[in-house]
Amino acid sequence: MLNKYLDVAPEVQAALDAGKPVVALESTIISHGMPYPQNVETALNVEKIIRENGAVPATIAVIGGRLKAGLSKDEIDYLGKTGTKVAKASRRDLPVLVAEGRDGATTVTTTMIIAHMAGIKIFATGGIGGVHRGAQQTFDISADLEELAHTPVMVVCAGAKSILDLGLTLEYLETHGVPVIGYGTEELPAFYTRKSGFKVDYRIDSPAELAKAFHVKREIGLEGGMLVTNPIPEEYSMDHEVINKAIDEAVEEAKKLGIHGKETTPFLLAKIKDLTGGDSLASNIQLVYNNARLAARTAAELCALEKN
Repeated sequence: MLNKYLDVAPEVQAALDAGKPVVALESTIISHGMPYPQNVETALNVEKIIRENGAVPATIAVIGGRLKAGLSKDEIDYLGKTGTKVAKASRRDLPVLVAEGRDGATTVTTTMIIAHMAGIKIFATGGIGGVHRGAQQTFDISADLEELAHTPVMVVCAGAKSILDLGLTLEYLETHGVPVIGYGTEELPAFYTRKSGFKVDYRIDSPAELAKAFHVKREIGLEGGMLVTNPIPEEYSMDHEVINKAIDEAVEEAKKLGIHGKETTPFLLAKIKDLTGGDSLASNIQLVYNNARLAARTAAELCALEKN
């Protein structure tokens, strides 16, 4: 799909033209997710893991008002160094950032939008946004959920962060017809931990079966994405009690300080990192690597199906 505001990196375009697997990656994790230089190291490692598993990485961002599908090392370094000065770009922000020639780090929502524009069908991330605790009063629901309802991209994540109301997040996805798949699990993983107490819609155990389910969804003509929840590897999983206690403390403090809207998640994650002595950041990095592996293998299977 040609779009005059979109730049697809030559390597990414060549892979798409040849029917080879490509995996989209977001950039909020680089600019807002962790400190420099760890953010850049992590981003480059994720790209490396995707290559090692047979796919081409396409890190997505807005740079100088251009929608980018595939970044150079210098562009990744620029986002990492500039950090939180880069706007966190959701769907509502794209028109203004592009019109004014500004930079934006893409969230799950905007990564899905730009990936779809470029023709990329699979995207690996850490965790998705969802319905925030207390949303009955605040109406604080992540735009990620709405995007999953409309944009035909498979999102591979480690579930939703347990700073959210996981029950309401699942209800919202069900209402909007988004299949929630557990990879090798019947329970929704909760980002830092493999357990949440909530069931997923379906358990699927191989990249080939994931690819087939998504392929069929597209062929039937059903709009919207598919959410694959891939539990953090056992050895990096955090203790359920420890993380929940840290989350409850962080949520209380956010309330006291009157933090809300898009400031909430970065505040809570930074607070949880402090409360867990940095363990949560180490877990965060490992689960992203794990999702990149699964997304690359699934993308390869999807390409094989599409060739038949």
